[in-house]
Amino acid sequence: VIKCKAAVAWEAGKPLSIEDVEVAPPKAHEVRIKIVATAVCHTDAYTLSGADPEGCFPVILGHEGAGIVESVGEGVTKVKKGDTVIPLYIPQCGECKFCKNPKTNLCQKIRIPQGKGVMPDGTSRFTCKGKQIYHFMGTSTFSEYTVVADISVAKIDAAAPLDKVCLLGCGISTGYGAALNTAKVEPGSTCAVFGLGGVGLAVIMGCKIAGASRIIGIDINKDKYAKAKEFGATECISPQDSKKPIQEVLVEMTDGGVDYSFECIGNVGVMRAALEACHKGWGVSVIVGVAAAGQEISTRPFQLVTGRTWKGTAFGGWKSVDSVPKLVTEYMSKKIKVDEFVTHTLPFDKINDAFELMHSGK
Repeated sequence: VIKCKAAVAWEAGKPLSIEDVEVAPPKAHEVRIKIVATAVCHTDAYTLSGADPEGCFPVILGHEGAGIVESVGEGVTKVKKGDTVIPLYIPQCGECKFCKNPKTNLCQKIRIPQGKGVMPDGTSRFTCKGKQIYHFMGTSTFSEYTVVADISVAKIDAAAPLDKVCLLGCGISTGYGAALNTAKVEPGSTCAVFGLGGVGLAVIMGCKIAGASRIIGIDINKDKYAKAKEFGATECISPQDSKKPIQEVLVEMTDGGVDYSFECIGNVGVMRAALEACHKGWGVSVIVGVAAAGQEISTRPFQLVTGRTWKGTAFGGWKSVDSVPKLVTEYMSKKIKVDEFVTHTLPFDKINDAFELMHSGK
């Protein structure tokens, strides 16, 4: 058993608490990882807020991490002690019907226990003050050591800077893949990206790499426009600058609508606007943001009858074990940006400050 520090969420709506926790050794087909760096994501904040129907407490959150394998359980063959890895919230077992289908990346092998905050055998590897602590998204990267299923880990280039590539565990991969894999953006196309946070910037990067000729960034926070343009946005607009609905503004700006739109916020009203900003006959809108539990999307069916397509994406459609090492290689060869997504680097005990920075749009 390893004793280490972790940021524990004891209950919903309260700040994280840095605690001494015990991390049990990995069982069969499990891997214990020393986490070197982790990022914060709105999904962690969503669960912490209490709005997540799958949220269990007390829990160790975090799902954008990178580290070094400390030890492996019986039967683990893909990684060994000392390997540099990224934990994966969407695993890839290679055996289930989802893994065998090229149309999806949603491996279902351990979906049920993962959603309940436990390891595949139904138990937890974390304890604190004599209490069992739940796992989160099969990763729990807000701990100096974590245990994950062996199908939930990608071995990456040992030379990669872990304080940067941890972002490939969720946000950057999600946005980049939404453009490349889900929308399949084509050269010369016009795109609109709603929400210019980390995921939105990654979508812009993907659209640019795919050859889009016009990329319109949309956000009410104008402080984000300069960064969006650095990533490839050709122009940025705010929905608050017009009395008309934003979809009408975009349809007028683009002679009938955009070829591709992306919702990177998790707001069902914006999801509707993103679809309705698409061009009749061929426009495709991708939902990337995660809306709160129980919310529903709506539009007039005629929007779809007249040739628009509504799609969704999880982790950018990447088959995780296969794709994450390749994304790291693309970063190492400077094909994709990663460093530019990092605004602040904080010590682990300032993790609550990181959430404040995220909520304030900084």
